[in-house]
Amino acid sequence: MTMTEQSATLVEEEAARCAHHDGHGPGAGGEAPESPRERVNRRWNEVLQETRVTQTGVQILFGFLLSVAFTPLFRELGTVDHVIYVTTVVLGASATGALIAPVSIHRFLSGQRMKDEVVEAACRLMMCGMVLLALTIGCTLLLILRFVVPGVLAEVLVVGVMLWFGLCWYALPLRIRRRAARRSGADEA
Repeated sequence: MTMTEQSATLVEEEAARCAHHDGHGPGAGGEAPESPRERVNRRWNEVLQETRVTQTGVQILFGFLLSVAFTPLFRELGTVDHVIYVTTVVLGASATGALIAPVSIHRFLSGQRMKDEVVEAACRLMMCGMVLLALTIGCTLLLILRFVVPGVLAEVLVVGVMLWFGLCWYALPLRIRRRAARRSGADEA
């Protein structure tokens, strides 16, 4: 079989597998169980996609934060705002490290037959990075709003935004997970 024929066969097999998992192929009423290898490969691909999205955002935000110190208005900020800025930069650097770490872990451990461990570590680092990213965004917003909005309105707005992040990023997924677990438990009974 030539390389072209092998590629075509692989593409057809992948399309059939995707159609089956998307509910468009044979047995479209329920999902076929994944093998452990398929599951870890799927989870790794999901982590890679998530990492691409978050890395881009955190790197842009971190670049913005680094440039702020070199603006003329930065020197006019008070001590509290300088502390907020330093905290924000440290959080941004930490978020960047946590969100890029899965790439480094994969590179160091590639070929060591440790994909389960790599995926688990990457998932934990992504969760940590997302918390750090939320805190970085909150501190960035606080720094900007304290400069633009008078009084305690800046703090109130930041608290509102952070509650929104908590709802969207953490509470909603946990609620969906609990609901699915209850539904699964009811289906088994």
